[in-house]
Amino acid sequence: MAATATKSKTRARKAGAQAAEPKPLQAPFFDALGERNGDVDLPEAIFAETPNVPVMHQAYLRQLANARQGTASTKTRATVRGGGAKPYRQKGTGRARHGSIREPSMKGGANVFGPRPRDYSQRMPKQMRRLALRSALSQKAIDGQIRVIENFVFDEPKTSHAVELMDAIGFDHTTLVVLPAANYTVSRSFENLAGVKIVLARNLNIRDLFSHTHLLLAKDSIDLLEENFSPRHKEAAV
Repeated sequence: MAATATKSKTRARKAGAQAAEPKPLQAPFFDALGERNGDVDLPEAIFAETPNVPVMHQAYLRQLANARQGTASTKTRATVRGGGAKPYRQKGTGRARHGSIREPSMKGGANVFGPRPRDYSQRMPKQMRRLALRSALSQKAIDGQIRVIENFVFDEPKTSHAVELMDAIGFDHTTLVVLPAANYTVSRSFENLAGVKIVLARNLNIRDLFSHTHLLLAKDSIDLLEENFSPRHKEAAV
């Protein structure tokens, strides 16, 4: 009987824990001072996507490739300076035969298979890029790593205000702060915090989502995310 009662209590505790877990489409909502003010519903069009790992991986590699300048360059034997004269006679020295001090085997010589300027950029359909972002945002929602704040009320740029707000919300890892529009006071307050980055809602990208653990959304930015990254269905042809 005791064992049965213990099992029943264990099941009850598990059921209570599962019931206490936040729903994937809801995120904790905070006021401007960092006090918890219930939960906010996240739009299903953005945060209810089934995470597509291959598409996220492709979008991440594409962004890394597009960030490369592709300006690395080395000189070939035709472009390296000097080497017009034969360094020493052909025979009798006991060394290999050389015709130029700028050939690849000589110090200061040319590079045979060195890098040349090239374009590393990759193309990806817009719908796939949006799918990657929705997948990453949905995974953040599933993992409970999204917080929503009503607004920011910084009177002046002060890092201490940003630190107090982050501590009140309870962030202990890297955080990506999403704003609906540029805000000089907020940006200057957060820019000196290690592990915190400010990004506009329309500029949200897969690399920032992957490199930051938590996501702090200004409430007004949620509508912009839905407007910019929701799937757009083609109208049926008449």
